[in-house]
Amino acid sequence: MSEQTTEARYVVVINDEEQYSVWAAGRAVPAGWHTTGHEGTREECLEHIGRVWTDMRPRSLRQAMGDA
Repeated sequence: MSEQTTEARYVVVINDEEQYSVWAAGRAVPAGWHTTGHEGTREECLEHIGRVWTDMRPRSLRQAMGDA
């Protein structure tokens, strides 16, 4: 195996409920999801999500509870 293997690239995506996920870069994003502009290795994307997704409740629940 070559020492110069390239790591797969991913993007961070978010849905209308403000839930995050990672998606393979270059693939069409599924309906209902939008890219956030952050791209990197899977690990980098997961670290980013860990920093920005501090409230795991869906947006609709936060709104219903008056916390949005």
